[in-house]
Amino acid sequence: MAKKIRSNLILILILILYLGYAGFYIYRTSFVVDHQRYFVLFDDAMISMRYARNLARGYGAVWNPGETPVEGFTNPLWVGFMALFHLFPIPASKISLAIQISGAIFLTINLYFVKKVVETFTLKPIVSYLAVGLTAFYMPLNNWGLQGMEVSLLVMLLTATTWLVLRRGSEAQFSPWPYLLLGFGTLVRIDMAVPYLATLGFLILFDSRNRKSHLIWGVGLLVAFLGSQSLLRYRYYGEWLPNTYYLKMVGFPLLTRINRGRYVLFELVGQMNWVLVLVPFTIWVFRRDRKLALMFLVLLGQVAYSVYVGGDAWEHKGGSNRYISLAMPLFFCLFTLALEQLVGKIAPLQGKSGNRLRSLAVNLGLVAFVFASLLNFNYLISMRSIRQMFLTRQPEFIEANKEYVEIALAINAFTTPEARIAVVTAGSIPYFTDLPAIDLLGKNDPVIAHQENHIPGDIRDIRPGHMKWDYPYAIGELQPDVVVQLWDGGQEADDILAQSYTVVEINGWLFSARTDSPNIRWDQVTIQP
Repeated sequence: MAKKIRSNLILILILILYLGYAGFYIYRTSFVVDHQRYFVLFDDAMISMRYARNLARGYGAVWNPGETPVEGFTNPLWVGFMALFHLFPIPASKISLAIQISGAIFLTINLYFVKKVVETFTLKPIVSYLAVGLTAFYMPLNNWGLQGMEVSLLVMLLTATTWLVLRRGSEAQFSPWPYLLLGFGTLVRIDMAVPYLATLGFLILFDSRNRKSHLIWGVGLLVAFLGSQSLLRYRYYGEWLPNTYYLKMVGFPLLTRINRGRYVLFELVGQMNWVLVLVPFTIWVFRRDRKLALMFLVLLGQVAYSVYVGGDAWEHKGGSNRYISLAMPLFFCLFTLALEQLVGKIAPLQGKSGNRLRSLAVNLGLVAFVFASLLNFNYLISMRSIRQMFLTRQPEFIEANKEYVEIALAINAFTTPEARIAVVTAGSIPYFTDLPAIDLLGKNDPVIAHQENHIPGDIRDIRPGHMKWDYPYAIGELQPDVVVQLWDGGQEADDILAQSYTVVEINGWLFSARTDSPNIRWDQVTIQP
């Protein structure tokens, strides 16, 4: 009893420590512009925030009020969650803080389930605490989870479901809860169907007593969750799949996509150190526990999915992408459990009386090795990422966020509320201008999303979701009042801008303003030669 109380107190202390770390991390994401402190999410999350604000205002889940709805997001329940905060009079500069705090809470709860997962395999508390520590301070997971992405909620659901399945055992009475939790996850993000299928496959394979129930409930609920949201999507948006699916998958050849996904996976393995990546797999040498297969199936499922879709657009920043990050807590669970087995062959973690110093030395050595591994896992590109881990440097993406806010404020200074802007980074700039926007890369434009990709020759330059643009249509035909950014226009974009647009400067920022636009306050800008 005393040991359990002590263990719970240690866990509470760790969770409080992480909440403090997450709070300081969130503060480090903020910045001051025009004497006002801003909290801003990762730019993709700010796209969701724009939809959430329009939903809260009664316009519906739309990109631009009054226009044909387009689903430029893949996280419907997360958008709904964001919309709840927009019902309150929270300033635009601070409302992202509420989402970040929510992410910190979800990630903290996830740490609790990480501990519970490890405890289903070992009674040694140090092993579970080490898994919790690796998860808590893995920077890519914090970057996605604490900067507004739905990753924080999804990783909590996935780890909790894994523990629920492991706790019940393979021959226990059937429970539909794993399918309900993961099915709920598909409403947050549709590709949670991948870990759903991995879990379903595991239970059908190993839970022979309840196999029929798993088939009926597992398949039935998956069809119900995916089918219902697809029908609602088609009725509201006129498409069976999100616009981002067409943007990323249409016109992206399968072999090219897989080669790119394989390339970024190998890059990740190299960053993490392939020797350390192989450590979890050594557990099969010492332990034949089929329950371990669940974690491996989910982990490998996420890896395979990442390869299939060609990875994400941000691997050049280092670390696991949004798909693989969901399963990283399970990787860390397997990592520490494998270390327990390896160390156990050298020296016991807990010696008997007379061997306490030896046991202490072994434990300290294990802690030191795990800490060194954590540094290795977080050495993403350079020492910059280690400084970001210790929060002596602002987290990734924040410098760009500050620029986007400055750009938005500059645009507000020389445009009327009727002005339409064309952007590449379609999150923060449209959100803080609150102007009608044209998404030049097509996430929020079905015309561009259904076109072919401009695939670069070098696989290292491929950026899924950032390879479609049509400037004759988006600029020449739609005629935005201000072209804020271009992705890769070339001569085609230059010719269009030269004919109809004037380069203007305000607050040090250059924009292309449509020469005949009545929605430009020309007296506020400096016209460039």
